Amino acid sequence: MSFIIRKGEEKDVSAVLELINELAIFEKEPEAVEITEEDLLKDGFSKNPKFNLFVAEQEAKIIGIALFYERYSTWKGKTIHLEDLIVTKSKQKIGAGKALYTAVLKYAYDNNFNRVAWEVIDWNKNAIDFYKSTGATYLSDWSVVQMNKENLSTYIQNN
Repeated sequence: MSFIIRKGEEKDVSAVLELINELAIFEKEPEAVEITEEDLLKDGFSKNPKFNLFVAEQEAKIIGIALFYERYSTWKGKTIHLEDLIVTKSKQKIGAGKALYTAVLKYAYDNNFNRVAWEVIDWNKNAIDFYKSTGATYLSDWSVVQMNKENLSTYIQNN
């Protein structure tokens, strides 16, 4: 393995944001990213962090991330949500994505979580096939529902 997996640090936020933007481009939503480095610092490295982060590092450069956080399932109890798993395009196929994925699953196992959940775009067949190959269940009959900030404001102001 020509890279290491480690816990993310404050010094990594610039590279983390670059990878988040790279993922947005891959997912055909290049204008969707609204967060800043300051948001990542405040939300991930404050007294009560909102997320955890593993990074894949090669030759002192961040080449991938796994960003996740705790949530609670009324059916399963303690759960982890894997928000993003990203490896920069030029470093894919060297095992960094699998190593990051494994680090999150090991964290969940070691800390007695009952489930790890995430979303995957339905056209990302490579990712879907990979996840299935690891024993993950692909729930094709569930849909993601979201309320953005603007619609949230409109709804609250009108109700």
